Amino acid sequence: MDSVRSGHGLHVAIVMDGNGRWANARGLPRTEGHKAGEDALMDVIAGAIESGVSVLSVYAFSTENWKRSPREVSFLMGYSREVIRRRRDELNSWGVRILWSGRQARLWGSVLKELKEAERLTRHNSTITLNFCVNYGGRAEIADAAARLAEDVKRGLVHPSQINPDLLGQYMYQPDLPDVDLFIRTGGEQRTSNFLLWESPYAELIFVDEAWPEFDRHSLWRCLEQYSGRNRRFGGARDAVADPQI
Repeated sequence: MDSVRSGHGLHVAIVMDGNGRWANARGLPRTEGHKAGEDALMDVIAGAIESGVSVLSVYAFSTENWKRSPREVSFLMGYSREVIRRRRDELNSWGVRILWSGRQARLWGSVLKELKEAERLTRHNSTITLNFCVNYGGRAEIADAAARLAEDVKRGLVHPSQINPDLLGQYMYQPDLPDVDLFIRTGGEQRTSNFLLWESPYAELIFVDEAWPEFDRHSLWRCLEQYSGRNRRFGGARDAVADPQI
């Protein structure tokens, strides 16, 4: 269908929410919901490739997720490591370029090692970029960018008069990625939860009731079809009624 191609050239960001609630509703531990989410992710990546999406950013673990139980945090860290290791060759064969966005502090060294290896292995791929956000927070990213910029000011590399949004943007985790066009959150909640705050100033937001394990490529295509009907003005506007004085 034509709508499958409607994602051509877009940056799509997804908050993969609802794993735990999906599992609990079925009498399963929350960890089973996270496991089910792996298949959903792979299917959505495949659907994004089919639709021509250029960048897919996924929220795998936030800086706030450390507040969860030690057992769940330990599972999420270990599972993230295993998913990256287990799936990277397959993703590489699909032409996926993997990037990691997040803070290194507190992130398990074994997880960081797998992320860096996946980046190295897929660095020349160009079919789609998968921005894997692990130990990521939007405010943390902006704070880290400001700190790095302040260091360059201190070293005399940047004059304060040069600071503007474009310059600060170059200090973000992935400055070469385009702004987010379409922001999707699964699981029924309607908030951005500190995800890609800097990169989403004019993103179109779509909230779906499906929990992440129920979301698939067809769900993505429905969101892309809805996005294609949006009128993106980027702060501009045109009067629909002609001014009689003109």
